[in-house]
Amino acid sequence: MGKNYTLSDIVDALGGRVVGDDTTIISRVSSLQNASSGDICFINDAKYQKSLSDSLCSAVVLREKDAELTSLSRIIVDNPYAYFAKLSAYLNPPVATTLGIAASAVVDPSAKIPRSCSISPLTFVGANVVLGENVVIGSGCIIENDVIIADNTRLEAHVTIKHHCVIGRNCHIFSGAVIGSDGFGYAEEAGKWLKIPQVGRVVIHDDVDIGANTTVDRGALDDTIIEEGAKLDNLIQIGHNCVIGAHTVIAGCTGIAGSAKIGKHCKIGGAAMILGHLEIADHVTISPGSMITRSLPTADTYTALMPFQTHKAWLNTAAKIRHLDDLSDKIKQLEKALALLKSNN
Repeated sequence: MGKNYTLSDIVDALGGRVVGDDTTIISRVSSLQNASSGDICFINDAKYQKSLSDSLCSAVVLREKDAELTSLSRIIVDNPYAYFAKLSAYLNPPVATTLGIAASAVVDPSAKIPRSCSISPLTFVGANVVLGENVVIGSGCIIENDVIIADNTRLEAHVTIKHHCVIGRNCHIFSGAVIGSDGFGYAEEAGKWLKIPQVGRVVIHDDVDIGANTTVDRGALDDTIIEEGAKLDNLIQIGHNCVIGAHTVIAGCTGIAGSAKIGKHCKIGGAAMILGHLEIADHVTISPGSMITRSLPTADTYTALMPFQTHKAWLNTAAKIRHLDDLSDKIKQLEKALALLKSNN
């Protein structure tokens, strides 16, 4: 926010082609609706031309085919949305951290912490923890014994990493996340529930983001695994022994029950529910709010929703659904009767 860049500076750093005045000064990114002088926006589609013409931004990022939609200075790229993500990161670099271990942090003497790391106040680091270079641990985090966290990973405030978990490089774990809590495992005996010890780990590969207050349970026997590049939103529950495939994205309030295996490059909408022990193929898309009750072996988009209705109308629909078997039988009887009539004619 405090530094200005020209469009020439931006394309030198990120690529793209400037059309118009490459000395245009940019100070921040913005939406089209709320932009003002010094702001840069983006559009992915010509349908936003009206919003663009009304915008007060100084420049815009767009595709080659949309280059003539405006006379503003502009950066031409193949993928404006991805470019805008890089541009936002370029204009808003992370706040510099203070290297070293804060005086109020509690760190076991056996922990291995390079000088390039930052350990914030009121953090606990347990026995035999190993941190890579440039790891940042926010205030109030708890890292239990025998945890490994690789280079350049960042934990926001109040993250808990339970014992023996492994976190890869360049991960970002947001506040309130709990990695490696016990999975929900119980055996019934004589009407009572016996807890099954959860002796697996959580293993998180490189470049994974995990949102605020998301929980990833440790495996019962084998490990729970989050593969490279996966992105998890806030308030997600990942059950024990799940595998989340590489570069899969999961939106908030989703629940994935134990031992489910999600493929690579999947897209799971918010509040979806996936039952345990299912397998989801690579490149599957699941619509928001869907309940997935069987494995999905073929890449496609899947939706399992009731239409939105008033409560009274929904009760009427539900009553009819209960009689579908009877209606189906009646239709079959009518079809047979009709076929018989046709044959007699």
